[in-house]
Amino acid sequence: MTETTTVRRQDNVRKGVYLLPNLFTTGTLFAGFYGMVSAMNGRYDIAAWMILVAGIFDGMDGKVARLTNTTSRFGVEYDSLADVVAFGVAPGILMYAWALQPFGKFGWLAAFSYVACGALRLARFNVQTGSVDSKFFIGLPIPAAAGISATCVLLFYFLGGEGTIHKVSMVFLVFTLAFLMVSNVRYYSFKDPDLFKRKPFWTLVLAILLIIVVVAEPQIMLFAIGLCYMISGPLVWIFRRKKVQERRARQDEAKESLDKV
Repeated sequence: MTETTTVRRQDNVRKGVYLLPNLFTTGTLFAGFYGMVSAMNGRYDIAAWMILVAGIFDGMDGKVARLTNTTSRFGVEYDSLADVVAFGVAPGILMYAWALQPFGKFGWLAAFSYVACGALRLARFNVQTGSVDSKFFIGLPIPAAAGISATCVLLFYFLGGEGTIHKVSMVFLVFTLAFLMVSNVRYYSFKDPDLFKRKPFWTLVLAILLIIVVVAEPQIMLFAIGLCYMISGPLVWIFRRKKVQERRARQDEAKESLDKV
């Protein structure tokens, strides 16, 4: 980085920052930090809810910045740092304290791999912004991974569980989330412009029914939605890979037929 670039960036910051979107980002950071405090105090359900609250703030800051035309490089960097805390470190601490601690070395390594892969996922996303199709994310988004971790805890308490849990499946889940975040598996981003176009009437009815079901049993439905989203990427990847192999097989057969002629 040249001295001129450094001075220019300092001057931009000296001119001030946009208050509204950065306040929402601060809300993300606060919710993540309070989630860590709650996890360390043994209030795992509160920690899980705070991670979900952080997700709400995170979804609003970018939209507010775009609607008010207050996007800035400072806001982008601040948002990434807040995401590392709220969706990387906070879920890592929550999962370690709630489920991974009894497994010793494998437990804290699983938690660290989640945090590290989450940070790498965010860094790669920032680098790839503008160079990849906005309809898809490359790798599982870190807010989605954090949401799956949080709703897993909430589902445990909803089903009558108390305190901590000692299941190998939790170690597998955390390692899986870490791997999917840094993988090249594509996930639908829900940023398709077609979503905002006119749709058939029944789609509105389905959306209303989905909202009713989620509100009725949020612990179950939020976990189910997160789990379906997590496995959607690998399933679509397998389906596309199978189609490519079938197409190549047909091309090879056609080529063999031409060679025989």
